[in-house]
Amino acid sequence: MPTLFLIPTGIGCEIGGYAGDAIPFARLLAAASGCLITHPNVMNGASLYWNDERIQYVEGYGLDRFACGEFFLRLVHRQKVGVLIDAGLEPELRQRHMQVIDACRATLGLDIGPVVTTESPLEISIKAYSSGASSGEIDCLDSLLKAGDKLKEEGATAIAVVTRFPESLGSKALDAYREGEGVDLLSGAEAVISHALVRHLSIPCAHAPALNPLPLNNLLDPRAAGEELGHTFLPCVLVGLSRAPDLIPKSSHHMMTAGYQSNLISIDDLCAVIAPKGALGGEAVLACIERSIPLIVVSNPGVSNIDLESLGLTTENETSSSRQIFSVDSYLEAAALLIAFREGLAITSLRRPIAKVPKI
Repeated sequence: MPTLFLIPTGIGCEIGGYAGDAIPFARLLAAASGCLITHPNVMNGASLYWNDERIQYVEGYGLDRFACGEFFLRLVHRQKVGVLIDAGLEPELRQRHMQVIDACRATLGLDIGPVVTTESPLEISIKAYSSGASSGEIDCLDSLLKAGDKLKEEGATAIAVVTRFPESLGSKALDAYREGEGVDLLSGAEAVISHALVRHLSIPCAHAPALNPLPLNNLLDPRAAGEELGHTFLPCVLVGLSRAPDLIPKSSHHMMTAGYQSNLISIDDLCAVIAPKGALGGEAVLACIERSIPLIVVSNPGVSNIDLESLGLTTENETSSSRQIFSVDSYLEAAALLIAFREGLAITSLRRPIAKVPKI
């Protein structure tokens, strides 16, 4: 029962606002649905990761196109992951990441390579919207896309991107984030980088920022601890991309053999979409609402406030036959709804009191 699980990046959600802290919830929802489609913001835990055949790892731009019916997802057993490295990395930091690549090849058996370095430093800058959400800019976008082209020409079927990010030592916002308050300063810029590559290449991509290790913080929030374990965020990206589904443009679907088509997931197969209560303005959610795909809205506070009321929608789980929208307080409740969907149970039969059947 394919289900789309979204927690937008860079908006400081209580769950999913840190590196990998949404993984337990993804595992729960994958068990309930049997097939969970989600994005790197949910699954990336820096040095930590979780490989589950029921979870499909799809970059955000690819998810938007999938939800709009422009991409199919083709399930695969293995990707050849090329690595794109920003020329702005210092020699020692670059070597740390090369060692991660070797470790994942030797220890996890991943198919990784080649490695391509950009012609010039990408010069990433971090921005913030007035709402508090994070964003960023790439000064040398052409250099990024050129390196991506080269990797694809050399046979890479997915791309892990490592770029040098500016240091934020002493930043009050960074200290607050590490101690459990505020927004991930890097995630908005990461989304800009991966969106640009997926839009250009139409293959799976994900990003790992390169930073020097931070000084020890005894007040560290457990959700931020995964980001403090090593010199790199790359391991989770390599694992996620190693089995990420292919992105198949709808325009090329008719050219595929019957065997390839049997492994495809389309938006028409989707049974539900799950998103935070205040983060309903994204393209994927809106596309699913337009298609009357059941929407499960979960209380998961962040800095975004685009909710059902903002969209002129209400919870219609008992009154509307064309659109089902369910508001729940937790992902535990969302998992219970998925099980009910899977078993063909009417949600109204699980609530008390039960309203009488209307007479026409």
